This record gives sequence, C-alpha cells and structure tokens, in this order.
Amino acid sequence: MSWKNEVAELRRRRKLAEQMGGAEKVARQHARGKLDARARIKGLVDPGSFREIGKIAGKGSYGPDGELLDLAPSNLVFGRANIEGRPVVASADDFTVRGGAADAAIHRKFVACEQMAHTLKIPLIRMIDGTGGGGSVKTLEEIGATYVPATPGWGEIVKNLESVPVVALALGPTAGLGAARVVASHYSIMVKGLSQLFAAGPAVVEAIGEASDKESLGGSVIHTRNGVVDEEVASEAEAFARARRFLSYLPSHVGQHAPRTVCADPADRRDPALVDLVPREAKQVYSMRRLLGMVFDEGSVFEMGRMWGRALITAFARLDGRVVAVMASDPSFLGGSWEARSSEKAERFIKLADQFRLPVVHLVDNPGFMIGREAEMAGTIRYGVQAMNAIYKATVPLCCVVIRRAYGIAGSAMSNAEAFQYRFAWPSGDWGSLPIEGGIEVAYKSEIEAAADPLAHLEAIRARLNLVRSPFRTAEKFGIEDIIDPRETRPLLCEFADLAWRALGSD
Repeated sequence: MSWKNEVAELRRRRKLAEQMGGAEKVARQHARGKLDARARIKGLVDPGSFREIGKIAGKGSYGPDGELLDLAPSNLVFGRANIEGRPVVASADDFTVRGGAADAAIHRKFVACEQMAHTLKIPLIRMIDGTGGGGSVKTLEEIGATYVPATPGWGEIVKNLESVPVVALALGPTAGLGAARVVASHYSIMVKGLSQLFAAGPAVVEAIGEASDKESLGGSVIHTRNGVVDEEVASEAEAFARARRFLSYLPSHVGQHAPRTVCADPADRRDPALVDLVPREAKQVYSMRRLLGMVFDEGSVFEMGRMWGRALITAFARLDGRVVAVMASDPSFLGGSWEARSSEKAERFIKLADQFRLPVVHLVDNPGFMIGREAEMAGTIRYGVQAMNAIYKATVPLCCVVIRRAYGIAGSAMSNAEAFQYRFAWPSGDWGSLPIEGGIEVAYKSEIEAAADPLAHLEAIRARLNLVRSPFRTAEKFGIEDIIDPRETRPLLCEFADLAWRALGSD
C-alpha cells in the first residue's frame, strides 16, 4: 500500500521540468549570452531559499498505455524566495519554451504568480524574456480560430502596483504584453545590448514600411532615456544586484514601514567641504551628486532613472539608518530647469514615495521651467503642473533645503506652501518670481532708456536689487524659515528623518 511509485513519478516529472525547452534550446539561450530562467532565479534570490510553485505544470505526451513519454513545462517559473532574508515572489519567463509566449503557456499559473504577491503582501520580481505574454501566430492554427484580444490577469497586475513593490527586469527582447509587464512596475531594468523592448518587433514594424533591427527599434539606449525604463546595466548579474538593492529601501507592502538599518556614520557629522561647494558665480555649476554623498549616510544613496529627466535626480538614501526618498536638482543639466521629462519624473517619484510612506528630502536649485519653443512644444507646463499637484497631494513629511535657485512656478513646487514648511536655505539661496538678471531690462525699460547713460543706470539698478535679493532680507520677513551653515545640513536632515518617522508611527 506504499505510494513510492507515485513519489518516483513526481521526481521524474520534476526532472523533466528542469530540462526546460530541452538541451538544444537551453544551449542556444546560453550562446546568446543569456542565462536560462532557472539560473536567473538562482542568481537573484538568497541561496537555497527558492520554493517553486507549479513546477510540473505543462503539457504531457503519453504512450498508448497512458504512460508519460515526455513533459513540456510551462514557460513561467515562479515561487517563493528570500532576498536579504525577506520573502518575495520571484518569477522568470522561460524563453526556451516557445519564446515565452503566453498563449503557449498556462494562464492560471501566470495569474497565480501575480495573485500570490498581493495576497501575501510580499514584493514581486518579474524577469521577462520574450513576448512574456504576447501572442504567437502559430497558436491560431492550432486552435482553429483567432480571438478578440484580452489580457487574463491584468487586474492582478494593477492590484500589485497598488499594494506591493514590483520590480521588472527585461532580460531579452520583450514585445507586446511582455513589454507592458516591464513597464507595469515600480522599478524596471534593461541590460545594455541584451534587452530590447517594443510594442511590436522589427518584423511586424516592416509591414508599415519602417525597416529596423531590435536594438535600433527598442534598445536600452532608447528606453532608459525616454522614461519607459528606469535603469540600464551592463550585465544580468548587475541587474540582479540593482533589483535587490532597490527592494532594500522599501517595505514589503503598502502600510508597512521601510526597514531601518544599523548606521556607523555619525548623525552629527559635518563635512567641512560643504561650505565651499556652491560657487559664488551664478553661472558656475557644482556636483549635486557629490553633495548627496556628503550629507546622507555613507554609501547609502541609490539613484534611479539617472539617464532620463536629467535635470532632476531621484534616489533613495538613508539618514542615521532611516530611509528617505530624495529629489535633487542637477545644475549640470539645463541648469536644473524642469522640462517635460524632469517634471514627469518628479511626479512619478513623489507618488512612489507617498504610496510607500517614505519621507521626502528635496534639495532645490531650480531656475524654473525650461523656456523656449521646444519646451512649449513638449507641453512642459502641463507636466510641470502635474508634478506640482503630486507634491501638494503628498501626505508624507517633506523637508526642503534650498541650495541655490528657486524661481517661478517650478521653484515654488519645492513643497506644499499651504502646509507646514520644514525648510532650510543655504546662504547661497537665490529666489523670486524670475531671475533679476532677466527681468531688469523689462521692468525698468522706460527708466533705462530715459537715462543719460543707460548702461550705467542699468548697473546702478542691478546693484540696488542685488542688496534686496539677499536671503537674509527674506529671513527677516520669515519668508524663509531658516538659513543654515551648509555644514549643518546632515545633522538637521537626520533630525528631520527622526521626527518624520515618528510622525509616520515608527521610531
């Protein structure tokens, strides 16, 4: 009455599933410089932590007596695993089985993978290779009919975006639904030269008379610069490391607090180089990224989306071990002016911080929205207003440090001016409705033209206004809450992080 025969059958089926699409197709995958689905999961998660679900699901081939001859596994591998000791759902499309096409897969398994994440309130990592859910024309002949398109399980994807951190790694050509699954995430990664992403691939695009190859149509150089994908890396191993690190800054689900780490960097550290960081000459630039490294916990700054919306730096960091979301102007790109992409980036990031209840630190050097015909054609003001709306709607604590410029509507979007402003300014602070340099000739046009020496009169007006623009004059009227020695920035930000996390219910 033993069940040993059935247990042996189970072991056999598991071994067949581990062969994936067969030795030849697996070798072809490796020859392309790509890991197979199982190797990818092994490289991503903590050693020995993966417990696969639905391993023997697939399509069996049977002999005349009902004996199993072979098993073609489904092309989605998923299960429960750990990353840094915290549980996650890890999944990988298996390109060796029909190129990962979902209509050659088991839809219920795909849905179960997504459901597992939001039901158990744990992060989800998708490793996508192939259509990853797109169609295969070959299937139409097999079923004898076509079908009205639908996306089984998309509602589960939406639920995950609202409830748990979702990371997507594009690890090969991804088209159609596969591409959509990459984008439907909180953090996405492409591997340079290995990953491509498109609504439809080159062969389909040729039908509209547009010739291209995979890389020129949808390579990482395109999609990590236009905001479709957050990150470009050099290898799959780097993609795994970036995914693991991203998750280390976030809670496992909405409603949970982000983990605090032990910090060896003193909260009262004062970097003496900060006092000389910002040049006195307004047109000279400085490194905002260097500033971030000087005020946040050593080695804790994790930037996302570096290659797009480049006037704005978005990152996670820690202050005395506590996680914060960081927005910072980059004066080395467009002078820090927000154009359409930077504004879109600001909106997406502040919404992410608010969703996962992360306090925000905003380091401001913003001369305003980008101006000119190209900026108008790009709809800059619409994207800018949407970013400002998101900042005003955010409910997490926000601390502003005005490093240098804050002009116009974009400058005013530094924080919600109708709420308590937890804000500091460096002595280099320079603000207003528009820069004095660009407004004197307009505001004083008739007076300058009537002067005996227009150029001398212009310089006299400029000298008077330069006295008025002193940040200390603003502080006298409590127009700015505090002006600080730049070297005090880290201790004051650590104090903010402590107060913010207490307000959020975690000390």
